[in-house]
Amino acid sequence: MSSAVLLMAYGTPATLDDVPAYFAHIRGGRQVRPEAVEELRERYRRIGGTSPLREVTEAQAAGVARVLRERGSAVPVAVGMKHAPPFIGDAVSDLARAGVRRIAALALAPHYSKVSIASYFSTAAEAAASLGLSLRTRESWHDHPGFIAGLAVRVRAALRGASDPGNVETIFTAHSLPERILSWGDPYPDQLLQTSALVAASAGLSRWRLAFQSASHTGEPWLGPHLLDVLRERAGGGAREILVCPVGFVADHLEVLFDIDVEARDLAQELGVRLMRTPSLNDGADFLAVLAALASELLDGRGEA
Repeated sequence: MSSAVLLMAYGTPATLDDVPAYFAHIRGGRQVRPEAVEELRERYRRIGGTSPLREVTEAQAAGVARVLRERGSAVPVAVGMKHAPPFIGDAVSDLARAGVRRIAALALAPHYSKVSIASYFSTAAEAAASLGLSLRTRESWHDHPGFIAGLAVRVRAALRGASDPGNVETIFTAHSLPERILSWGDPYPDQLLQTSALVAASAGLSRWRLAFQSASHTGEPWLGPHLLDVLRERAGGGAREILVCPVGFVADHLEVLFDIDVEARDLAQELGVRLMRTPSLNDGADFLAVLAALASELLDGRGEA
């Protein structure tokens, strides 16, 4: 065994008792106010106590391994998380102990930013270098044809459940980031717009826009407009059915299951709006094919170094 694939995701606490350690890791070890910890716990309670992110990511890894094997490339596919076990560095170490010398690493986030996705790769690169391993990565895949097609299929399917599909307004969403990224030309906002435009064109949408969600309370401006503000605006403009397509996320987790399915839906109900959401890509066969294709390019020495 000389090669392997590493899929990297954000991470999630396994239980409510793990929330403080998880939150502290996100904050770089800085102390977190007890009220903030309890607020996060309550969000997990509202979605059933835990997020399915780890299980979904492991299912994605198993699916990618299966697709690669069917294509004649039997390599292990490991999971590494940024803020919770199994951590990225530990996953790299485990692969090294198993005899792997070359790793193709993909972040399970299509859009690149220096303040988010870059840290996935730097963590993996540091661990690989310390063990003498070769690491190949691909920073973004926001315009991959299979990714766009998968989202468009889900948009069209969701619209078929609307009472008046022609009058549904579609809002594409992604995790907000601090506005300071604009000062250094970070590609994140432009990549999100490109993805949204491509999906809208493929799905035949004429009424759509990009909004942001899940901004943290850090005391600095974050990218907008915020999803909740857009919901208020569109409801005031007469919209009665709105479809949310979270293009920045590829799995069910807190930002989808709470921020959209609970928080945004509660607001929509208050506003007299029916809020729909496209299902997440998760371990759908079409999405597994995309991840396997990206991994194959890196394993074959194509793509980015």
